[in-house]
Amino acid sequence: MNGVHDMGGMHGFGRVEPEVDEPVFHAPWEGKVYAMRRLMGAWRRWNIDAGRHSIERMPAVEYLRTSYYEKWLQSLEMLAVERGLITAEELASGRADPAAPKMTPPVKAADIPVIATARGSSERETSALARFAIGQKVRTRKINPVGHTRIPRYVRGRVGTVELDHRAHVFPDSNADFRGEAPQRLYTVRFAARELWGDAANPADAVLVDLWEEYLEPA
Repeated sequence: MNGVHDMGGMHGFGRVEPEVDEPVFHAPWEGKVYAMRRLMGAWRRWNIDAGRHSIERMPAVEYLRTSYYEKWLQSLEMLAVERGLITAEELASGRADPAAPKMTPPVKAADIPVIATARGSSERETSALARFAIGQKVRTRKINPVGHTRIPRYVRGRVGTVELDHRAHVFPDSNADFRGEAPQRLYTVRFAARELWGDAANPADAVLVDLWEEYLEPA
C-alpha cells in the first residue's frame, strides 16, 4: 500500500516505546472485538490478506486517529457488509433485519478453544523452481501498486542478499483481491542499513525483510 498505512521508515512519529508489562487487552471491548473477528472469519467470506487490505482502505486521518482494535472493528464492519454477512442498514441500526435469511453459525461453543489457539499456514506446494539462490544479490522492484502489497516502500529499488528460502507461500497481493492464492517463492532478504538509510546509518546494522519472488529481480 502506498498510503500512510505503510509507516515503515517514516519520520515524524517518534520512537517506538514498548509498554512495560503490556496486557493482552487494555479494555474488555478489545477482547470482544478480537472474538468477533475470529468467529466471523469462520464464515470463510474473506481471508487474512483481504482483512489487512480492508484496514489499509481506511481514510488516512481515520487510520492515524484510531487504536489497534478500533482498526480491527472498522475492518470487520467493512468486510461483513461487503461480503454479505450483514447489510449496511443492520450495521447502522445495530439490529438484525427480521426478514433476513437465517443461517446456522459455522462455529459451536465447543470449537472456540481450538479456534482461539489455531495457527494457520500460508505455505503451499508448487512445482516452480526457485529463481534466486541463498547468497545471491537481488534488487527489489520499484513498484507502486494501488492495492495490497507486502513490499515496504523503504526497500523498493534497493539491493540486498537472499538469506533464506521459505519455499512457496500464498501471494498476498493476489489473495487480498480474491484473485486466487497464486503461491510463489518467499525469501528473506538482508539489506545493509546504509543501503536503506544512507551513510548516516550504522555500517554494522542490517534489516531482514521477507519478500515474495515477484518483488525481486537479479542485481
